[in-house]
Amino acid sequence: MKPSAQNTTTPAVQSLAELLEQQPVTAPSLVEPGLLPAQGILFVGGQPKVGKSLFVANLALALAAGIDRLGFPIPTPRRVLVCQFELPLPQFVSRLSAMRRNLGNAADHRLLVDTQASGHLLSTAQGLSHFLAVAQEAAAEVIVLDPLYSTHDQDENDTRAMAALCQALLRLRDGSRAALIVVHHVRKSIHGSEIGSAFRGSSALHAVGDTYVLVTRPSPQLPTLELRFQFRYAPTQAPRLLQLNPQSLWFSAAGSVPACPTPGRKVEIQDVHQTLARCGGQLRYTQLREQIMQRAQCSKRTAQLAIAQAAQQGLIRQHAGQYHLPLSPPQDTFECCRKARCVT
Repeated sequence: MKPSAQNTTTPAVQSLAELLEQQPVTAPSLVEPGLLPAQGILFVGGQPKVGKSLFVANLALALAAGIDRLGFPIPTPRRVLVCQFELPLPQFVSRLSAMRRNLGNAADHRLLVDTQASGHLLSTAQGLSHFLAVAQEAAAEVIVLDPLYSTHDQDENDTRAMAALCQALLRLRDGSRAALIVVHHVRKSIHGSEIGSAFRGSSALHAVGDTYVLVTRPSPQLPTLELRFQFRYAPTQAPRLLQLNPQSLWFSAAGSVPACPTPGRKVEIQDVHQTLARCGGQLRYTQLREQIMQRAQCSKRTAQLAIAQAAQQGLIRQHAGQYHLPLSPPQDTFECCRKARCVT
């Protein structure tokens, strides 16, 4: 039987030589080093109020201006469409205005805002049509969705529902031929080594993302962000620190992240007693935890577990928000401390 004739411009089966001959030149990344590939998808995640939306707004302005302001090279200016759902439009414009004062007008005509984004769901055909239409109107090269949960009504714990949402993201990317920057929350409890898997609905999101950036705050008292990266195609990058200027609302590079303490360092409950004794016998919980982490070179979780165990066994006690030594510690603990010259 003869195969039916088909009017196709490209054969279904091609040789390696033909494929190599037709291979297009790989487009350069929109944000280096490989942070946002051309028509790629970048997920930016973190806990609520950590500063990820500020960081993404900085990145959007830097992309539109073609200026490196965050320590990430941007080869050329891009047309950026921002679809944000958290702030009322006047407040969002005020935030952009504050950032613009230190940038000038370089981004004025390439940063575009979807003023009618609220209420449109990417998970519906009508909502997807809206986002495709505004992307075409803006001639967008980059689309920002902030946050992802405002663009859908799916159960983020349902893998099938999230897979359908991811298909909508791919249709938006392919239909607009733009790269996507998607702001998303992470799970409440994550391990220190997690990055892409920390995102809610991650089993489905892992199938579509090119880059994942996990945003954390090393110290609640300081306006500093730590960025950790997971790339699908680009080489691995070391974590980075960014420092926020509260007046300009711009982040700037603040160096690399210090080496982490050796993981898995065990802390004995006697170490907790000794640490408290060396520090005068009375400390608040956070102070005691920091002292243990510094002296034992352990993780925060390890220090917390050691404090809890020491309190359970009566080696330390809590009163009025502070931990202190008991009046008569157990004999073996007293002997341990005496040998270590913790008490006089």
